[in-house]
Parts: sequence; structure tokens; C-alpha cells
Amino acid sequence: MLTLADLGVLAGIEVADPDDTRAVAVTAWITPTYSGCPAVAEMAADVDRRLRAAGFADVRVRLRLDPPWSTDLITPEGRRKLAEAGIAPPRPGAAGGGTGGTGGGTPLSLGPTRLATAAAASVPCPLCGGTDTEELSRFGSTACKALWRCRECREPFERVKEI
Repeated sequence: MLTLADLGVLAGIEVADPDDTRAVAVTAWITPTYSGCPAVAEMAADVDRRLRAAGFADVRVRLRLDPPWSTDLITPEGRRKLAEAGIAPPRPGAAGGGTGGTGGGTPLSLGPTRLATAAAASVPCPLCGGTDTEELSRFGSTACKALWRCRECREPFERVKEI
């Protein structure tokens, strides 16, 4: 329903010597919505697949983290599509500009998550307190949450990722 361009994740396309009709090399730059986005590999593969289908033989997909992604990068068309799908889009300009840290955002230092550094971390179930839990999906209702399940009470629950 929403393209990477609509979302503002497709940060740029560079065609090697666009005046040379023999040149079929292209580099696509993507900026994930956050640096730990688990969908980056899938997004890159999709961009690669679509560019090859468009006739480019030499395709490179690169990450661009500076400037960082911002909801201000969502296009008007993207906002319209979100609203049509029943998802409230962010207000334009609400993020402060998306201008590489100059728009009023809060600086953030990221490192390994506590869960990633613990070899056998136990996540207690918030419903029954059981410790026999498993991660079902790194994708939750938002980018900062993952979907888990308790094997004791058999109920699913969301877990905020530790960043």
C-alpha cells in the first residue's frame, strides 16, 4: 500500500553516466526508519529486485544513515495512503525537520541491546509471570516492539525492545 519512496526511506538513486545509453549501473540509497530496523535487508532486496526488473544489470543498494530518517520525509501521497488504510499519519513538520539533527530532535547514542548481550535472557510474561517465553516476531505493532508468547499461559504479548 505504501512504497519506500512514499515513506521517505528511498533516499536517492544514482545512475552511472545517465547520458551513456550503455550504462546500466545504478546505486540506490535507503535510510531506514531507525538504525536497528529489522526490515532493512528485505527493503534492500526489494529495491534491488525492482531495479533489476527495470533493466539495470549492475545494482547496488546502500544504507544512508545521515541525515537520519524522520516522519517529515513521508510524502503527501504517503500520508494520504496511510490515512486511507486507517493509520493516522504524523502531522507534517511534527518531527522538527528531518534535517540531520538540526531540526530539534534529541540526540541518541545506540549500542547493543541488553537482550542481545545476554546469552540466555529470560523475558517474564507480563500476564502470568511465567519465564518460559519465546519471541515470535521481531516485528510488533511498532518498530520499537516485538511479538512474544508465553508457553505457560499460551498468551501472546508485546515486548518493548531495549535500545
